[in-house]
Amino acid sequence: MPTAVWTGTLSFGLVAIPVRLIPATEPKDVRFHLYDREGRRVRQRRVVDEAAVDAPEPEQGEAQPAEGPPREVGPPRDVAAARVERPVAWEDLMRGHETEEGDVVLVTHEEIERVRPQRSHSIDIEDFVALEDIDPVQFDKTYVAVPQAAEATRPYVLLHRAMREASRVGVGRFVLRTKPHLVAVRPMHQVLAVETLFFGDEVRDPSDLAPGLEEVEVDQRELELAVRLIEELTTEWDPAAYSDEYREELLRMLAEKTPTARPEEAEAARQPPPVTELMAALKESVEASRKGKRRSG
Repeated sequence: MPTAVWTGTLSFGLVAIPVRLIPATEPKDVRFHLYDREGRRVRQRRVVDEAAVDAPEPEQGEAQPAEGPPREVGPPRDVAAARVERPVAWEDLMRGHETEEGDVVLVTHEEIERVRPQRSHSIDIEDFVALEDIDPVQFDKTYVAVPQAAEATRPYVLLHRAMREASRVGVGRFVLRTKPHLVAVRPMHQVLAVETLFFGDEVRDPSDLAPGLEEVEVDQRELELAVRLIEELTTEWDPAAYSDEYREELLRMLAEKTPTARPEEAEAARQPPPVTELMAALKESVEASRKGKRRSG
């Protein structure tokens, strides 16, 4: 059984159904990490890019140091453009929001935590609406709500069949992790699906993206011919008929390649054991040495 991302109750009226939320989809994208040409993992660092103020340009005829790092980073003969990268500790990081004017407003982790919503323990259905009234553009991610225990099965099935009978879906809100969500609860096959929705102000107005389309006139004969073509191409929806050909080709290519030896694994094998293991080994060695001395004495 996949891991639940949330547990709580699904409530409508005075009925509360204990449920678990499980993602309805399983992305199968091929994931890559960055490596160098010898197979060593490339890591990311948190750094600040700042001007190098202590890197004066050498005067005419002055030699650069024979050893050690160069004193200047960046384009030669341009001290102002020289840059250095300074690592930043995690506790020194702050969140920054860039305004429309280009200014940056900094906030601390503590300030964000003060306004962050608390985790919800219930999805409260506030309204019931017709599914066709919700434009598909508002759907974000689909979860499946399943009963937590046997005693929750009957009210769960009751809500499922009642919504299917009434041709309605429930609209409610809850907080998943730290983000508030608007959701639509709908019957899907034998289970209840919970669809997270974009809020109204998150959906762009199509008329702003392509103005003037309503003024375009269409010839009636062209319209009838286009409708006839659509009818000729109409078929039953079968999700299995559409596959990710790029991912399949990528997996075939990876299966044909010989894995690269990873140098860091050999290096890790030569590393000393952790301190805790080392201390245990030392104590055991001391005890064995004492016992040996007592026997020889």
